[in-house]
Amino acid sequence: MRMETDRYLTFALTKGRLAEQTLKLLGKVGIECREMQDKATRKLIFVNEELKLRLFLAKGPDVPTYVEYGAADIGVAGKDTILEENRNVYEVLDLGIGKCRMCVCGPASARERLLHHERIRVASKYPNIAKDYFYNKKDQTADIIKLNGSVELGPLVGLSDVIVDIVETGGTLKENGLEVLEVICPLSARMIVNPVSLRMETERIKGLIMRLRGNLA
Repeated sequence: MRMETDRYLTFALTKGRLAEQTLKLLGKVGIECREMQDKATRKLIFVNEELKLRLFLAKGPDVPTYVEYGAADIGVAGKDTILEENRNVYEVLDLGIGKCRMCVCGPASARERLLHHERIRVASKYPNIAKDYFYNKKDQTADIIKLNGSVELGPLVGLSDVIVDIVETGGTLKENGLEVLEVICPLSARMIVNPVSLRMETERIKGLIMRLRGNLA
């Protein structure tokens, strides 16, 4: 699968478990980078010379930024990150990994305030998603409070009425007397592409998407 081109295609992958899962998917369609298997390496950019590929790892919120500005042609990030960052990128494929949900959560007593669209205080690591949901989808006035740590503390200490956060199993919520009150949207890892890169490298990028889609199917 040698590529007859002088231009490298650059991938930005989200660090951690998502990168490991993404690399497994890429490996199934013949895209590998042996350099990344060296756990002791301090390299930041990894290269596959045969396929003319470059790969690097980045924090989730930075991946859409690298892709928007063309520093990466292709990125893989969670749908939550893509929605929150709201960058000018094309979302081209749902990879079906890292599945969870973005939800409004809180004590059962907060359900009535949501139901009757009362003014409500919302704590979240995702203020843009929370604002879009309450103002544009629910037409409900909400005071959005940005937190970076354990947002479950918000309702427990009286900072907020509810939270907007990712829910995977709901175990932490249950342990703290909270529950899912409304589901905003399903989440999973998505492949995103720079619009200019898609025009310049249509054949290579669309070919990759088709191979991945076939493998996922």
